[in-house]
Amino acid sequence: MTTDFPFALEAPNQSPPFVDRNFFDEDLPLRDAAARAGFDDEAEQLSAFGAAYGAEEQLEAGRLANENPPRLRVVDSRGNRLDAVEFHPAYHALMTRSMQAGLHCSIWDHAGEAMSPQGHAARAVRLYIATQTEAGHMCPLTMTNASLAALRAAPDVARAWLPKILGRAYDPALKPWWEKSAVTLGMGMTEPQGGTDVRANTSKAAPVEGGYEITGAKWFMSAPMCDAFLVLAQAPGGLTTFLLPRFRPDGAKNAIFFRRLKDKLGNRSNASSEVEFVNAFGERIGEEGQGIKTILEMVQLTRLDCAVSSAGLMRFAVAYAAHHSSWRRVFQRRLIDQSLMRATLADLALEVEGATALALRLARAFDRAPDDPSEAAYARLVTPAAKYLICKSAPHLVYEAMECLGGNGYVEEWPLARLYREAPVNAIWEGSGNVMALDVLRAVSRAPEAAAGTIAKLGEASGLDPTALGLFVSPAALSERQARRFCERLARLAAADALAEGQAGLNEAYVAARLRGEGASQYGAADLAGAEDKLIERILPA
Repeated sequence: MTTDFPFALEAPNQSPPFVDRNFFDEDLPLRDAAARAGFDDEAEQLSAFGAAYGAEEQLEAGRLANENPPRLRVVDSRGNRLDAVEFHPAYHALMTRSMQAGLHCSIWDHAGEAMSPQGHAARAVRLYIATQTEAGHMCPLTMTNASLAALRAAPDVARAWLPKILGRAYDPALKPWWEKSAVTLGMGMTEPQGGTDVRANTSKAAPVEGGYEITGAKWFMSAPMCDAFLVLAQAPGGLTTFLLPRFRPDGAKNAIFFRRLKDKLGNRSNASSEVEFVNAFGERIGEEGQGIKTILEMVQLTRLDCAVSSAGLMRFAVAYAAHHSSWRRVFQRRLIDQSLMRATLADLALEVEGATALALRLARAFDRAPDDPSEAAYARLVTPAAKYLICKSAPHLVYEAMECLGGNGYVEEWPLARLYREAPVNAIWEGSGNVMALDVLRAVSRAPEAAAGTIAKLGEASGLDPTALGLFVSPAALSERQARRFCERLARLAAADALAEGQAGLNEAYVAARLRGEGASQYGAADLAGAEDKLIERILPA
């Protein structure tokens, strides 16, 4: 009896699974950014957090949650309306761990009576790490974290919901929010006819005893399994923000009906829905007619999360590409030892260095803004620019990292295929690229002196003249046609400034590759000012 097999039991020359990694200890750009923020790694338990989210079990939960997306159950077996969303156990496991870690609320832990959030940078480090494990479940966590910024416009409502939002025990049950120890909140702003133009919303809000009744539809309402939703509707006094709970104050189910779940390109573990309201009960948040102003308090925080999360996705992609290249041998040499692959990996690593430094520098500005006008001006101007650059850079970078794996990168069993489908979403949600670029111009035109001061300061660290980069602050010189160019240059300058704070000496390479020279369109073609070896060593330090 022969024991020979027609195929090998193990495929040769393949990289081992990228599991049981420490997503903090192995990430020098992140560790440097955390050090600049003044974190004590042990006190913050960042190493333990990085090990937990890089564990094989956690990464496997991320895979399963995406391969088994949520399902909408409109009615039960007897035809009764359910409007419930069912998730795979892996999704619930991810939510349980991340809510225990406070990713949905930690900036409000010590907010006090003034409801002033703190700890943006500390949370950003954890969000950056957790996104690498699985990005889709970040959606309800991000919106819940940001929701209190809007709820502050209705202090009584904020005080009632705060203890539940601060809860750490994930409870997916569909029951009244006051019966739960912890809740999550979603958001629905856009409607079919308007999209980004929320002033075109037609959903109506009619005053009734104790609140309002809202009738209309939303084209995108994210995280429909949440316990309540912040929505925009037309009240008698104009467009207004409302909080719609899943259950009315008397315990009856609210009239929130789901048409369907969106079949999305990526972000498949997370549910996004089309929804109808039929006299659904809601509480007014802020004054009538001030809906955009109120909801933007929330959106500013979600935009920060988009930038941080995209930087995390970029980090995972480059780390995975470097890991594979360190094992894979082609033409009798490891890929990572071959000069053209080194040039490509180093260029990718430089982009991640800039994105990570900028995202964490922005989070620090959010922490300092309440007490420092210059940091407040920085946050207002740089937030849309950072979201624009980092989120729009992610898909191209992930694609290039995927190409480093060759055909393996294009296969669904390998993680970069899922990452590639995930990468575009942060650039589209919470304001697309054009919206961000126009928001930068608005920030400049509304506060030109503050913007000029911020931009001038950004140029100092790199010895750059912002006007030579086209960053003219005079409102007369601002052109909507050039908004993207202005926005990208501003974000690049801010990234260079953030890198100049560090000790790695990468500011010069970033300026040479991204703000001077030829402006190569593909990774691996840029002049890295002699920093290639250092950049590669920093991807996965021994």
